[in-house]
Amino acid sequence: MKAIRPALSRRRFLRAGLGAGLITAGTLNWPQISAFADDFQDFILGPAVDDIPADRLSEHVWMIYSKDGFPTPENRGMMANITFAVTAQGVVILDPGGSLQIGEMALRQIRKITDQPVIAVFNTHYHGDHWLANHAFVNEYGPELPIYAHPVSKREIEGIQGNLWRRLMEQWTNQATAGTRIFPPNREVEHGAEFDFGDVTLRIHHYGVAHTPGDICIEVVEDQLTHVGDVAMDRRIANMDDGSYVGTFHFMDQLEVHTDTRIWVPGHGHAGPDVLDWNRELFAGIYENCLQAVEEMKSMEEARELVLADPRVAGKAADTLGFESNIGKYVSLAYLEAEREAF
Repeated sequence: MKAIRPALSRRRFLRAGLGAGLITAGTLNWPQISAFADDFQDFILGPAVDDIPADRLSEHVWMIYSKDGFPTPENRGMMANITFAVTAQGVVILDPGGSLQIGEMALRQIRKITDQPVIAVFNTHYHGDHWLANHAFVNEYGPELPIYAHPVSKREIEGIQGNLWRRLMEQWTNQATAGTRIFPPNREVEHGAEFDFGDVTLRIHHYGVAHTPGDICIEVVEDQLTHVGDVAMDRRIANMDDGSYVGTFHFMDQLEVHTDTRIWVPGHGHAGPDVLDWNRELFAGIYENCLQAVEEMKSMEEARELVLADPRVAGKAADTLGFESNIGKYVSLAYLEAEREAF
């Protein structure tokens, strides 16, 4: 069957279900509907994603930059950077993106640079804007393509986070990512692991909970470059619902001690030498004020006022994506963590 573009709405899907005999005698046959939905999903595809040329960051590493920090129907879910290394043995993907269509776009850009095959994919953590495009690479290179992640991330993608993120991306993009299927990592990778791809060595770093409990950062040793995923961002506040401010400070400190890095590559924002410094300063302005408020028995609202008055935070407000709509949430998370740390 030929794929349908654009994606069908839920209402049209239910009408299709009526025709398939899934709703009979006023009763919803949910097991059959679920099975039908899984099959139907394979033939309903959201629109293609516009090409974004890859920029060269170093001798071996390229990045497809996302100017947006959040998924919308207009950007079709393209909200996270896609990074890849061209090695003597083939192409290695460092976070493939957030949908089948985004992954297909990435493949088009890679082919403009090299005709070498993709030989490995790394997923830095379990948030779907970074790994749902595994689908495109499995389609192209088969299910045996090595896809690596930390054991925590692998388990979460295989469990609740996989379906949650697929549905969220469809919801946020008005189904522009429809057709994307879940292909979890099929390899586990731990801190200290090294991969030799001939002229490129990748070294894995994990120092506990930061953005999530399962973050890995990937050092491209020869290029003095480290892909940090969402442990640090540029001009965006990292989602800390699953993370820790204190853990992030520790993780960043360890990266600076244990890597010889001149280029930090974030999952969101521009790569450069100052990514960790920018993110650390913002987080310190948020967390340290919350900790002070807790120690002085001040309320969360008073903590928020301290945060917003801090020049480390105020000076970044204008050019930080989603600042106004998210700063309250991040203050509340920092305040709750400060309470745990203080008591």
